[in-house]
Amino acid sequence: MTLTRHQIRERAFQMLFALNANADADQDALYQRVLTDDPDQIVPVPEYLKTLVTGVLVHQSELDAQISQYLSTGWQLQRIAKTDLVIMRIAFFEIEHVSDVPNRVAVNEALELAKNFSDDRSRRFINGVLAHTLDDDDTSDAQA
Repeated sequence: MTLTRHQIRERAFQMLFALNANADADQDALYQRVLTDDPDQIVPVPEYLKTLVTGVLVHQSELDAQISQYLSTGWQLQRIAKTDLVIMRIAFFEIEHVSDVPNRVAVNEALELAKNFSDDRSRRFINGVLAHTLDDDDTSDAQA
């Protein structure tokens, strides 16, 4: 079974959300749980799934700092729903650390994840935060 990058992002979200709730969870078992319904089957973990999960975990404090700088006055990370925070961490990781994913794709994928795992209000919030990264991207393109 070959997964699309979108499907991999969905599995990464599920993994990171589960790890957010239980940091000591067995990652190998979690990978299998998000990749197959058959508990007796062991399937290979797509490399991009490992990249996203490991990357977000390793860079979490840096990603959170980036998210914080785009929050409206009075907002703090602690106020953000865990689903929304995980989605934004994935998007910011792709924007900062995955060179073959254009920023617009990372933002659009985050909005798709929000559509699947959150609600319209959250999707608008995520869009508002991530829109700043596109503004910054357009500004840096203009200066280049």
